[in-house]
Amino acid sequence: MSTANKVGSTTFTTPSDREIVMTRVFDAPRRLVFEAWTNPEHLPRWMLGPGGWTMPVCEIDLRPGGMWRFVWRGVDGAEMEMSGVYKEVTPPDRLVSTESWGGDWPETLKTLTLSEEDGKTTVTSTVLYPSKEARDAALQTGMKEGVNGSFDRLAEYVQTLA
Repeated sequence: MSTANKVGSTTFTTPSDREIVMTRVFDAPRRLVFEAWTNPEHLPRWMLGPGGWTMPVCEIDLRPGGMWRFVWRGVDGAEMEMSGVYKEVTPPDRLVSTESWGGDWPETLKTLTLSEEDGKTTVTSTVLYPSKEARDAALQTGMKEGVNGSFDRLAEYVQTLA
């Protein structure tokens, strides 16, 4: 059975001591998923993590060497920030960037690949951590729930772009 038939559930794997791989199939063409992932007009509509959060800051300079920065705000006013630098931008197949949450969290390398089969897009997001301890610490956060919620919203949102 091809992965293109498994629309709608996110899988999380740890293929090495330093990686987390998140995979999800979306019922939309790759170009639309890439657009939703890289356009600051679209990201704040779906990449929101837990319910009730907003993304008041979404800055994207989509080119190798370009920076990106996202700030989320919770219902209680608490803010979370993430930023990085694009290393590779290959529309609509691949994005590679650094990712930093600041504070005690180490910088990671994130590789996003998009492949299309029969009009459905498989998104594979691989995060490479500097150590097993850093990877395991990330897994202990609400990462899975946040990614799942965001991917659920993205699945609905790309339908509005079609």
